[in-house]
Amino acid sequence: MLVATPIAAEYGAWIDNSGPWVCYPGQAYPVPALPGCRPLLKLQCNGSEVPEAVLRDCCQQLADISEWCRCGALYSMLDNMYKEHGVQEGQAGTEVFPRCRREVVNLTAASVPAVCKLPIVIDASGDGAYVCKGVATYPDA
Repeated sequence: MLVATPIAAEYGAWIDNSGPWVCYPGQAYPVPALPGCRPLLKLQCNGSEVPEAVLRDCCQQLADISEWCRCGALYSMLDNMYKEHGVQEGQAGTEVFPRCRREVVNLTAASVPAVCKLPIVIDASGDGAYVCKGVATYPDA
């Protein structure tokens, strides 16, 4: 479960407080989060082939983050990316990359752990999953 906190507002990201980890940007993962995953998102969203080096870079950055915090890092990456591109919350259908709508970018980002074969923790029970559902529904739909 992602919950907004005052620190989250300060950093422009949501923080996952659902487990034993508190996933603060700058502590649980670098800021900006996952810069190596942006090219992966762009290529996958446009249907282009992803070079092995791009995939490896993104997956390594994600692997370096606790499985409790991976979805939070992906959410933070999207949040920062959309702010940089001037995309406002609630602008469904907006192109983030050429020929790539925001909704598709969100779904692509949500599946990055699965592409990298890296588990995420979706609840306090510690059960692993591979798709960040909160990232897929980033506030735009």
